[in-house]
Amino acid sequence: MYTIIDIETTGNGIKGNKITEISIFKYNGHEVVDEYTSLVNPQCEIPSFITGLTGIDNNMVRNAPLLEEIIPEIEAITKDTIFVAHSVNFDYNVIKNEFYQLGHDFSRKKLCTVRLSRKLLPGYNSYSLGKLTAALGIPLTNRHRARGDAHATVLLFHKLLRAENAESVFKLFLNSKSQEATLPPALPKEEYEKLPTTPGVYYFKNEKGKIIYVGKAINIKKRVLGHFYDKKTKEITLCSETASLDFEETGNELIALLKESAEIKHLYPKYNSAQKRTIQQYGIFSYEDRNGIIHLAFNKIKMTPNALAICYSPTEARQYLEALCNTFELCPKYCHLQENVSSCSHYKIKQCIGICSDTGLVNTYNERVQEALKSLKDIQSDLVIKTNGRNAEENAFVIIQENSYAGYGFIPKEFSIEHIENLETFIIPQKNTLETQRIVESYMRKNPNAIFAL
Repeated sequence: MYTIIDIETTGNGIKGNKITEISIFKYNGHEVVDEYTSLVNPQCEIPSFITGLTGIDNNMVRNAPLLEEIIPEIEAITKDTIFVAHSVNFDYNVIKNEFYQLGHDFSRKKLCTVRLSRKLLPGYNSYSLGKLTAALGIPLTNRHRARGDAHATVLLFHKLLRAENAESVFKLFLNSKSQEATLPPALPKEEYEKLPTTPGVYYFKNEKGKIIYVGKAINIKKRVLGHFYDKKTKEITLCSETASLDFEETGNELIALLKESAEIKHLYPKYNSAQKRTIQQYGIFSYEDRNGIIHLAFNKIKMTPNALAICYSPTEARQYLEALCNTFELCPKYCHLQENVSSCSHYKIKQCIGICSDTGLVNTYNERVQEALKSLKDIQSDLVIKTNGRNAEENAFVIIQENSYAGYGFIPKEFSIEHIENLETFIIPQKNTLETQRIVESYMRKNPNAIFAL
């Protein structure tokens, strides 16, 4: 026995979604044996765009029953039946969540007429309810009203039951181990089955092949399945748009993290909220003025191609210069920490040796600046991080040049990873960003034995 269900909602995400109308047809595989349809008072305002779509407004539901008042009817008609809907996970999860909030459990086996249609009725351009029923000659009246959509789904389901290979397909879809009920409606099972259980980066794509989400995982297949089980509104919306999957194995989590970060900044996928914003970098640099005094200053990184150090905000850059200023007794005026002054405030409190007031001290002052510059060069280093490759015949590496992430690569195990000349052919250059810098620094702290000087 099946119950074919459609709901209309307030459209405020899965957890904030409130049912405004529900329609249930109890169907025995041949005919409808019972029906229950009702408006529902959501006890909240219905957005105008929802009213424009469904025609259901606040006045229509004002005197309608509350969901908790009709739970007994819903439970009774759906008891011991299979829950059927077009894009079933949406309707099922909204009902399950609303029941839970009211202190009731709701658990039914379920079938998705979108997934069934893709399997049993292949070759259609669209499997949305409106376009599919039109292509099949199934009448659909009162579109976007619960009863109209549910009745059309009954007629579609009747056709699916009688399609070629229907018996074996239905049996497969109802097998709890098949994961058919878990997968997104537009995603063929073959797309999920091709995923490896190794570390790497994975991509969710929509029906047009556009990448809408990028993620990383130690186990790609397991992590992708986690998205399908997640009941957060963002995850359900993402999965509803997913029509295909892609992946790239990296052999280890470090390169997976770095590649994920680079791909997000390059592709700007719709459902990746983190790391999209490009962090402005600032470079510390030095120059000599017409009086022979060496200045230290900072500017945006594109204006300082040979930066002595890189910072990720003006505040961080100032703090960096302040630390140099204090350590090497430099002048705040000539470190550009105090602008448009004749002499720095440190001179007034006897902490400055007087370079900003006495240019006769230039040589002595410049010696201390050179010491500061030398200290920056001393802490810069070229390093390689060695980690697992994608297979038993290779190693992976990450290159750090002058304390900045420069790229990664994969190299045959017979090549020594500690010599830069062996790595040059295999390096895949990458941009250093705030995120990649943090990823690398965190890994180096946790894995000091994986680091080698070049």
